[in-house]
Amino acid sequence: MHLADFIAGSVGGAFGVAVGYPLDTVKVRIQTQRHYSSVWDCVRRLFRNEGMSGFYRGMSMPVTTVSVCSSLVFGTYRNVLHRLHALRDRRAGDAHHKADIFLAGFAGGVAQVSVMSPADIVKVRLQCQTEGLQNMRSDSKLKYRGPLHCVLSIARHEGVRGLYRGSAALALRDGPSFATYFLTYNTICDLLSAHDKHAEWTVILFAGGVSGMCGWAVGTPMDVIKARLQVDGMSGPRYRGFIHCITDSVKTEGPAVLFKGLSVNCIRAFPVNMTVFATYELVVRVLRTAS
Repeated sequence: MHLADFIAGSVGGAFGVAVGYPLDTVKVRIQTQRHYSSVWDCVRRLFRNEGMSGFYRGMSMPVTTVSVCSSLVFGTYRNVLHRLHALRDRRAGDAHHKADIFLAGFAGGVAQVSVMSPADIVKVRLQCQTEGLQNMRSDSKLKYRGPLHCVLSIARHEGVRGLYRGSAALALRDGPSFATYFLTYNTICDLLSAHDKHAEWTVILFAGGVSGMCGWAVGTPMDVIKARLQVDGMSGPRYRGFIHCITDSVKTEGPAVLFKGLSVNCIRAFPVNMTVFATYELVVRVLRTAS
């Protein structure tokens, strides 16, 4: 087992959340609420109605769980890649086959779904919770008082299965997205590192940012469907399931609806994944040097 990758992925994921959460809130609002005319309109109205704290609504759950999810992604990726490399009878110093990187990334993305799905639905619902915030009256009541109350409310009213609403879309988002993510990162590092043992930090930062953008370009359509299914239980179900959500969304809003939030995802992805990969590589190198 490559334990260093689990630890480094955990630390990198936590730093990534801290950097990208405000834009993630904007992205979720745009994908699930139809009254915003643009990204800037969403930012302006969110700040006016809820202040800076509105951009960080529901952040406590992702900070604690994304570390676990990121640990699973990077740890699974590295260990699957190692196994596939061994099956090809390649030596440790040989370059990894691109197909192996793609498959290992896919496995890493899917592996995190069981942990991420409950945390993600809590995050999305807290981010989209606006009742009681528009006028800030003393008698206004929020549906969810916090992450724990949100978890318990979903489990009580929608059953344990409710915590996994949208999990199929999440798996279809993260499998291809992380496969693209790791393949892009490794390809850029190989091209720009001149076959050095370790890529330069400027290469790592650039490759991390670009790989994040490419991953979200692939994953955004399923991200939209996932978010809509997750929010659907807040005020009565609109969608009968995964397929109905896709067909109804496209029918009522056109195919472009599947790329709602893509610009925000890409803008957010560059600094977030620069941070994730730089932190990951730093921690891995420290741990492996220490061992």
